[in-house]
Amino acid sequence: MKKIILGVFFALIAIGAFAQKNNVEVLYFKAQLACCRAAACNNLENEVKTIIEKNFPNGNVTFKQVALADETNKPLVEKHNAKSQTVVIVKTAKKKETSTDISDIIRSYARTNDKAKFETELIAKINETLK
Repeated sequence: MKKIILGVFFALIAIGAFAQKNNVEVLYFKAQLACCRAAACNNLENEVKTIIEKNFPNGNVTFKQVALADETNKPLVEKHNAKSQTVVIVKTAKKKETSTDISDIIRSYARTNDKAKFETELIAKINETLK
């Protein structure tokens, strides 16, 4: 009985380790802005987060807000040359990291407010990264 429990335990650990090797994260870089502009940025951020949570519920894609002003994020900000509302998809697989800046999709949505097109393009980029 103990051998079975230990076997299941180690299998779960191995599955967890494999899942962590193929990780996709959407980084949303955010600045402290004045109230009117902050409201628009918050809405945009929530749209991105909602789309990710709705379309990737199994946790293989995560959303992370990165505060530009936070000193602990400085290496990440410099690495991606981030400014306010920079959005980057980062894939980590087997100790190799690739990133895709999708800020142009975000800016286009902010101008056109075409939610269907925005969602389609965002999901397509994330799925492309998952391959």
